[in-house]
Amino acid sequence: MREIALDTETTGLDPKAGHRIVEIGCVEMINRVATGNTYHQYINPERDMPAEAEAIHGLSQKYLSDFPPFADVAEAFLEFIGTSQLVIHNAEFDMRFINAELDQINMEPVPMDRTLDTVRMARKKFPGSPANLDALCKRFNIDNSERDLHGALLDARLLTDVYVELTGGRQTDLGLTQSGNATSETSIEMRAQREARAFAPSAQEEAAHAEFIESITDPIWQN
Repeated sequence: MREIALDTETTGLDPKAGHRIVEIGCVEMINRVATGNTYHQYINPERDMPAEAEAIHGLSQKYLSDFPPFADVAEAFLEFIGTSQLVIHNAEFDMRFINAELDQINMEPVPMDRTLDTVRMARKKFPGSPANLDALCKRFNIDNSERDLHGALLDARLLTDVYVELTGGRQTDLGLTQSGNATSETSIEMRAQREARAFAPSAQEEAAHAEFIESITDPIWQN
């Protein structure tokens, strides 16, 4: 089962207000284990960088001006994610931006039903508790000490660990179910009980044993 943990950084909160993606980070998982295969791309938003956004991710307009616009990286990004399920923390936010960027270059949107939102998962599992990435890293003892600023690839890697914990940890079912999901019911094949076997020696075996005993010189059981 291939899944992609995905995160983006942007110039703001709303693509309808002209905000753009500036960074995409993806981590490939197979059966909820990171493979080491990643996709990471800084993107020139072709607009200014608001100070409040730069304070979050540290990416300046000057720095990003050396990178390609989204139109130039769209094909590579879509090829990497393929048709895999996308694991995203607050999926609606990232998907609005991704599909807004795709719309600008007349490409088909990525369907929302391909996403799994870990914010919703966390709120369902821990109602009333903080569901942001830092809080979940703390809850699951995941080291996020490098997260001084938001970064798409770093956050996607942290999200991979959080997602594994939200779905039951590293050994959800020990591979005992075909679907890869833990199950409360186990199917056991009932087999007919066999009768106990009789292992009594034959007359030939008893005679051979008696002959062997007679051949022993000064046996200890006769002392």
